Amino acid sequence: MHEKSIELLNKAVADELYAVHQYMYFHFHCDDQGFDLLANLFKRTSIEEMIHVEKIAERILFLKGQVELKASEDVEKIHDIKAMLKKSAKMEEESARDYNIWANECSQNADSVTKQLFESLVVDEERHFDQYDTEIDNIEQFGDRYLALQSIERSKERESGG
Repeated sequence: MHEKSIELLNKAVADELYAVHQYMYFHFHCDDQGFDLLANLFKRTSIEEMIHVEKIAERILFLKGQVELKASEDVEKIHDIKAMLKKSAKMEEESARDYNIWANECSQNADSVTKQLFESLVVDEERHFDQYDTEIDNIEQFGDRYLALQSIERSKERESGG
């Protein structure tokens, strides 16, 4: 009865797992380069995406489906900060679009709870998009100085024993 919802939910699991992996990769590289603000943004977003996986999996199990834990794509090995942010913004924008479409499909299949789940995910994905878009704007406006300030702050903290 809920085969279509389960199919869409498993697509969402795959996309969310991909996001978890990609954002943790970005987190590690930003942290390594001393960009604490961006490293923490990627880490926080990755954790939120893990929570999404859990919510989606719970719904799949409620619908008596099988949770498929396979990421939709392999991690892209991007090291340029602006490219990381652009990739992340694109991922969030695509997720929000897909989840809107899938919410409507669930509604057409008389599954209002899954529809509401997808709608709640859209809210988070749009917020993530906005965060990445803001960081892209900051880099475009302030250039390398924006990133340099983050590295300097880390150096100051380490020097003071923080």
